[in-house]
Amino acid sequence: MRIIAGEWRGRKLVAPEGSQTRPTADRTRETLFSMLASRLGSFDGLRVGDLYAGSGALGLEALSRGAAHVSFVETDRAAVKAIEANAAALNAGDRIAIRATSAAILPPAETFDLVFADPPYQPGSGTAAAASVARAGWLAPGGWMAVETQRGDAVTPPAGWAVEVERDVGRARLTLLRA
Repeated sequence: MRIIAGEWRGRKLVAPEGSQTRPTADRTRETLFSMLASRLGSFDGLRVGDLYAGSGALGLEALSRGAAHVSFVETDRAAVKAIEANAAALNAGDRIAIRATSAAILPPAETFDLVFADPPYQPGSGTAAAASVARAGWLAPGGWMAVETQRGDAVTPPAGWAVEVERDVGRARLTLLRA
């Protein structure tokens, strides 16, 4: 697993030990960031939330492309260690925060321009993640949420949000929502 583009292009990332996480495949990540880049234009200065963060690959990719700050949300201890190790290897410690809390019960916090959610592949998990973000007020008006679910698992947007695009890539479905 590597950073695809930007400042840290080609740098390796470590994945958490064990089977609790399912890292987003490089090809899927590349497709997701291409979808986002065509809509956002740039990641420069964005505040990003990375839910079900695992190794932190999505958030770190955003930092590599110019995001200002990423808050990682992860409960698995091995995954938190992997995020810490990856951030240290990239010297990104001052641009991240790690919240060891459940993405299902997000506390109110600052708003984010972009939120990633890669919940466990279970029917309805993407819809639940989007509802959690909406309840907590994590997405800024006009912000984007990128959700990875299992292929064929549609995400129902919260009230006031819209599905901008869905794309199946391998075993995954990528859904971009807009507040």
